[in-house]
Amino acid sequence: MDLRKRLFEGVAIPAHPLALNAQRKLDERRQAALTRYYVDAGAGGVAVGVHTTQFAIREPRFGLFEPVLKLAAVALGDRPVIRVAGICGKTGQALREAKFAADWGYHAGLLSLSAFRDDSVEAMLDHARAVAEVLPVFGFYLQPAVGGRVLPYAFWRKFAEIENVVAIKMAPFNRYQTLDVIRAVADAGRTDSIALYTGNDDQILGDLLTAFPAGGQTVRISGGLLGHWSVWTSAAVKHLELAKQIHANGGGISKEILTLAAEITDSNAALFDAANGFHGCIAGLHEILRRQGLLEGRWCLDEHEDLSPGQMEEIDRVCRQYPHLTDDQFVEENLHRWLNA
Repeated sequence: MDLRKRLFEGVAIPAHPLALNAQRKLDERRQAALTRYYVDAGAGGVAVGVHTTQFAIREPRFGLFEPVLKLAAVALGDRPVIRVAGICGKTGQALREAKFAADWGYHAGLLSLSAFRDDSVEAMLDHARAVAEVLPVFGFYLQPAVGGRVLPYAFWRKFAEIENVVAIKMAPFNRYQTLDVIRAVADAGRTDSIALYTGNDDQILGDLLTAFPAGGQTVRISGGLLGHWSVWTSAAVKHLELAKQIHANGGGISKEILTLAAEITDSNAALFDAANGFHGCIAGLHEILRRQGLLEGRWCLDEHEDLSPGQMEEIDRVCRQYPHLTDDQFVEENLHRWLNA
């Protein structure tokens, strides 16, 4: 696979959830079924071991980082799908994770800098350079509300000079900070070698439709690596293709498309529990997958992590109000095959 070429073509990369049973143990059957769902829904990649998979999989008491990466790799087989592994921790841990991911055929590592909340820009850059020697790096601007930190333009400008950086996922949920990344990549002269991917679940279609001014040129976001796309994935793939078609046709955007963008954001607010600081974001995604039969329940590794008060009613509302954003029929038609492959 020509990784850079494929990333610039623009693909949907769902952030892979963790399937647990009622004892909060890994449900291997449903974990593999989720992977098959994403492939059949038209996703061009999957991201495993990331925030949506629950960072706690790395804790020794769970020991699930390697098993879930292996399960996805086996379920994908030889399919031409981009495999992204979440890479966390300080440099020693990150290098071990990157080496394991590379050994199992992962193409890139989504580099979380949550362990560097109080470190200098140069320390984070040294860390990124070290990981990039083991595995192509997918940069990651994670919003502070779920463990990230504010990363200044100066960081992204130097980060964009790292040769083995192949893409950046922008998920600060902040327009100013998103523009910092885009401008940094343009100023580094890397817009033809670093693909930009949205992780801004509050502005998914808006990001994909916009031609951003940067460095005397206009820059596009190629695709998305999103927790939101771990549900209703076949519909999400259609939204990405719609954005690509609009760009190809000259960029005219109708009021109906703008309304669709707002509907997606409204649904995300319910699923991600924006009203409660995103506390129930993973449980909200699990609830949709539970309703569809892909998960048995919405259990998380942390027994205290669940839907927030009022979140279920919000999920009911958006499911009722926006049935065209869902892919319930697609899942119903294929669920038996994914669970029994």
